[in-house]
Amino acid sequence: MVKLGVNIDHVATIRQARRTIEPDPVAAAVFCELAGADSITVHLREDRRHIQDRDVEVLARTLQVPMNLEMGCTDEMVGIALAIKPAYVCLVPEKRQEVTTEGGLDTTGAHLGPAIKKLAAAGIAVSLFIDPDEASIRAAKALGAPVIELHTGQYAETWEQSDRELERLRQGSALALALGLVLNAGHGLTYRNVGPVARIPGMNELNIGHSIVSRAVLVGMERAVREMKEAMR
Repeated sequence: MVKLGVNIDHVATIRQARRTIEPDPVAAAVFCELAGADSITVHLREDRRHIQDRDVEVLARTLQVPMNLEMGCTDEMVGIALAIKPAYVCLVPEKRQEVTTEGGLDTTGAHLGPAIKKLAAAGIAVSLFIDPDEASIRAAKALGAPVIELHTGQYAETWEQSDRELERLRQGSALALALGLVLNAGHGLTYRNVGPVARIPGMNELNIGHSIVSRAVLVGMERAVREMKEAMR
């Protein structure tokens, strides 16, 4: 069974709209755990537009499932990860002007290798959020990252019109598995389009946020998570 990582960033987006204390992402994480989430993902952005440092600190102390900390590869964020010690760190590209992450990580950056080594030395498993192309996947392997998360955004945007991006994901997944990488995927996945990605052989975990939080606003977090797990089946 493919695992589900629930990204709770947009619970914090609602909170930050009023700069108040609710809804609490930590409470949301508890409901996700109760509904069977296999991990909890949060993206601590440089501009702190949604998740805040306190959220990460409290989640690290209270979660019963692994925490996946998404972050840009900066000295500040590496320092925070080394202090918090989440189970996983997923290095992602980040631009202040973007609404959400727009694509995979540029794996040619010279700063990636040293950061991966520092995090690995602290016992943190590092994942790279990359596009499903051969060059990026081979570069992730060469950098020493044990896990990759394939960017499914292009698939999510075009899945009703074409199977091309799904086939690209399948080919990238096969290469990743042949190289011995742990295979995750995410971005833009919804209740309607998640099934074909969940059925890719060797898929370990899907990380999904906006669609689940959007559904939770209407039906509650536990039901929204359970419905996503059912859609993945």
